[in-house]
Amino acid sequence: MKTVVHDVPPYLRVYEDGTVERFIGTETTPAALDPHTGVSSKDVLFLPESGVSARLYRPINPAAAGSHKKLPLVVYFHGGAFCISSSADPKYHDMLNILVNEAQILLVSVDYRIAPENPLPAAYEDSWAALKWAASHLSPEETETGGDIWLRESADFDRVFLAGDSAGANISHHLAIRAGSETHGPELGDKFKIAGVLMVQPYFWGEEAIGVEAENPVFKSVVDKWWRFVCPSDRGCDDPWINPFGDGAPGVDGLACGRVLVCVAGNDVLRERGKLYYQCLVEGKKKMKAELFQTEGEDHVFHILDPTAQNSKILIKRCAQFINGQ
Repeated sequence: MKTVVHDVPPYLRVYEDGTVERFIGTETTPAALDPHTGVSSKDVLFLPESGVSARLYRPINPAAAGSHKKLPLVVYFHGGAFCISSSADPKYHDMLNILVNEAQILLVSVDYRIAPENPLPAAYEDSWAALKWAASHLSPEETETGGDIWLRESADFDRVFLAGDSAGANISHHLAIRAGSETHGPELGDKFKIAGVLMVQPYFWGEEAIGVEAENPVFKSVVDKWWRFVCPSDRGCDDPWINPFGDGAPGVDGLACGRVLVCVAGNDVLRERGKLYYQCLVEGKKKMKAELFQTEGEDHVFHILDPTAQNSKILIKRCAQFINGQ
């Protein structure tokens, strides 16, 4: 019998020989034309040296969508506590087909590398590379001959959004901060502007419990363990990657956008962090249009587990309205 060195329920187990056994988030489905929504998808390898790819989605007839020939571009980051799931996960694939059809957008779902095989900050670096790859389509060389034809033909680079759920919302925050920094922002080019950030049930945490977190110390310790597994730093759950308001963290004033939608679920223990994030947005120094949307009676990533449920449809519709400026 192999010796277990890390047990991280309900996600995975790591054995002494380095083998990783995942219990959820391992299913995959191919990119294809979805008959229910009319959305097409395809996989693109954009970082060959590390094998990082993205799944692209667009409506069946993007040129006829609304009054614009080109579509808002959404760069999406999936959830999974940084250690499970992928852009080919059938649950994400189904939800994103619905979102793309509802919002009439071009979407890039990033298949960033996950822990423990690729410890943080690999997920952040892969996601930043995806953003730079998308931005490269604004250069004359890519526009004329290179890059991806869907991005060249259908992306409206005046309407670019970062989006994600759970860990993916966390990634969206950090990329928006990075895009707004004097050091890294220029890497995207002068013409690449982020119009907004869509954060669904964001995965933020902290050493000190807040709100309902204090009512369930056992679950608090479980979430603590999840984070310390993927990011074993001496800061623990106050590491700036997971606590944007801890010592040394950048906060929210440096976000490279003017609009943010924060979505939380009424039964989700992570809702306190989402509400805190929204509160810091509206009270911050930067004048930003921030909105909070709460779905009562639902738990974490309910819209991923069943995107056809009524509350999921309402949430997806609200996300689509945000992207389209409604």
